[in-house]
Amino acid sequence: MKKSFILLFLCLAKGWCQIHPIPTLLTKNLYQNLRNFEGKGVFLGHQDALAYGLNADGSRWIGEKDRSDIHSVSGEFPAVLGLDLGRIELGTSHNLDQVPFEDMKVHIRQTYERGGFSTISWHLNNPVNPEKTSWDHVPGTVSKILEDPEVKSRYLSWLDLVAAFLSDLKTSDGNYIPVIFRPFHEHTGSWFWWGADHCTPDEYKALWKLTVDYLFQKKKLNHILIAYSTDVFRDKAHYLERYPGDEYVDLLGVDTYHRNAPESNTAFVHKLRSMLSILDQLSTEKKKPYAITETGLEQITEKDWWSNVVVPALDGFRPSYLLLWRNGYDKHYYAPYPGQGSVADFKEVLKSGKLILSNGIQGIYR
Repeated sequence: MKKSFILLFLCLAKGWCQIHPIPTLLTKNLYQNLRNFEGKGVFLGHQDALAYGLNADGSRWIGEKDRSDIHSVSGEFPAVLGLDLGRIELGTSHNLDQVPFEDMKVHIRQTYERGGFSTISWHLNNPVNPEKTSWDHVPGTVSKILEDPEVKSRYLSWLDLVAAFLSDLKTSDGNYIPVIFRPFHEHTGSWFWWGADHCTPDEYKALWKLTVDYLFQKKKLNHILIAYSTDVFRDKAHYLERYPGDEYVDLLGVDTYHRNAPESNTAFVHKLRSMLSILDQLSTEKKKPYAITETGLEQITEKDWWSNVVVPALDGFRPSYLLLWRNGYDKHYYAPYPGQGSVADFKEVLKSGKLILSNGIQGIYR
């Protein structure tokens, strides 16, 4: 049997997306180690962690070398870096949150060199009317991508730009840096044009397959893992309603935010644990890792949020990572920064090993 077929067989046996080109060694090792590390702690991530953040007085810092808010309070960098490619489809130099795409490449490389990994979402504009954002619901957008040659051609040209960015992610010695790509997220909600009220389950699946097939088969990318992440879901059937199939997904995820604390603390923990229980079951059945792909409490208004909400929610489960959303400005942040009220509690949880930063993720590519 040829070596390539042996490798393919091993990948399928371990839960790989079956339409993958044969993955790079670094990609294969990252994927397998996400599973090997399950239950030993949760890698903590932060969106745009190296691009900007908050000073002690609430003012913003932007683009400072080797800085992140999590590092400022803990002495370690996030184990996981979150980024977004929104606006790359328009040919701009920066994304929807004003982060230059060239800076993102540097940040991905720095995270890799620290032993961590990166996950990439894409708040793309609406292909029917490119002036409209992800949040603009032009009727029938997904069906038009699938059926209208002009709209489909525009969308595929946008994928070309995404592929070009991903193809430029390389180590200092020229190897491709693995990343987790997380398209069309939060689709159980309806705020994005690909959301539940704006397309049928079959249309969503067809859009997903078109996208992944294009990146893998047309663009030959073999250093990306594909994450499927819903927003809040009711049960297993709801989670899988738009699932495109095991052959098109590498990692299972959910986005869920804590709102209206402290009144909702108990309810949030209960709901998150219910969803994690389902993901834990699906992870076992499908032999795929799972993660909390976005979460947080805006402004972290509970000083003991980490120990009183996060730790009880995670107890007994084995998600690979948890990604906090971005520290955009003084009214919109999700990670502690110097002087923020939850810093002491955050540091105590880190000491417990429940959440793991860059120092604890060494060797994930081996």
